[in-house]
Formats: sequence, C-alpha cells, structure tokens
Amino acid sequence: MIEPTVRSDLTDLRNRMRSFTQERNWEQFHSPKNLAMALNVEASELLEPFQWLTSGERDELGDAKLVSVRHEMADVLLYLVRMADRLNIDLYQASLEKLALNGQKYPADMCRGSSQKYTEYKNR
Repeated sequence: MIEPTVRSDLTDLRNRMRSFTQERNWEQFHSPKNLAMALNVEASELLEPFQWLTSGERDELGDAKLVSVRHEMADVLLYLVRMADRLNIDLYQASLEKLALNGQKYPADMCRGSSQKYTEYKNR
C-alpha cells in the first residue's frame, strides 16, 4: 500500500519544480510536447550506465554508475512531475488508477512468475 505522504511529497516536488521553472523563466519552453521529448531523452540516458552489464544489479554498477543512475532517475521523475503539472494531472491518482488497471490485466493467480504479456496468458 502507498503511504499518504507520497501525495504530499509529489505535491511538494511539483511546487518546487514550478518555482524552479518560474525563477528561470522557462515556462515558455515547457510545453507538454517539449516535456515529453525531454522525458524520453532522460529515460534514454538512464540506459547508458547499464550498457554492456550482465544484469545491472547494484553490485555490478559500482558507486560511480550508481550515482549516475540516481541522477538520471531524478531527471526522469522531475520531467514527469513537471509534465503532469502542465497537463493538470494528479500523478498520484493516475498511478493508483493505472495500478488498479494493471491488477485487472494481470491477476496474480494467472500471471504469477510469468513475464508474458496479458494478451498471451489469457489465451491459455
């Protein structure tokens, strides 16, 4: 279960991003399209530290790559929070809705231990 503080933490993060953007007069650049593109770039940058690793587990990453992963994950989250703000989407509520939808698509008794897409295991 998600703790109630998550919503307030996301709201605080949204407000901080809003202020950060306003202080720099960057609202003009933060259209939903531009934010979606930036989000995709940051998500792609998240892949780089994992390139050529066997599993990408924490021990395999090492300290320097782990710092890089942490910063790229933060970039992804920040752009996502900013985009949700621009589109007036409650990211917390949207996440709960999506989790419920995924629960319907992937019932535990049908998909436990399987990496198949729901369309594949429903045909069994």
